[in-house]
Amino acid sequence: MAGGTGLINRFYNEVIVGGNLSLIDELVKDDMVDHEEGLPGQPRGKEGVKFYVNTLRSAFPDLAVKSIEPVLAEGDLEAGYSVLAGTHTGDFAGIPASGNAVEFGGTDIIRVEDGKVAEHWGSTDTLRLMQQMGAVPR
Repeated sequence: MAGGTGLINRFYNEVIVGGNLSLIDELVKDDMVDHEEGLPGQPRGKEGVKFYVNTLRSAFPDLAVKSIEPVLAEGDLEAGYSVLAGTHTGDFAGIPASGNAVEFGGTDIIRVEDGKVAEHWGSTDTLRLMQQMGAVPR
């Protein structure tokens, strides 16, 4: 694979969970295109990635990776399915802290260019997350 092996794993473990936000500059192109609908107010490109990570870390400060299952690493593409778990102790997308434990999964597909993420496609189980936070009935 052209520089992409393990970027999803590194992003989840070192950036989202580990809090190494400076690593975003190393892993993501400035003009990265994100094809997934982001969070309310999320800017585009690398700044949007920083916004997303900061929002997750503020809402779920004890967030942990339960699993990452790589499903593809070929050419300039990498894909994986991850499951995260934590406690909702901060505001998330306008939803005040509930104190509830949450566990949610998502699929990420990235295109790597010059060793950095150039494009991202994703799908997160937002309904399950909202139900666990108490924002939507189960």
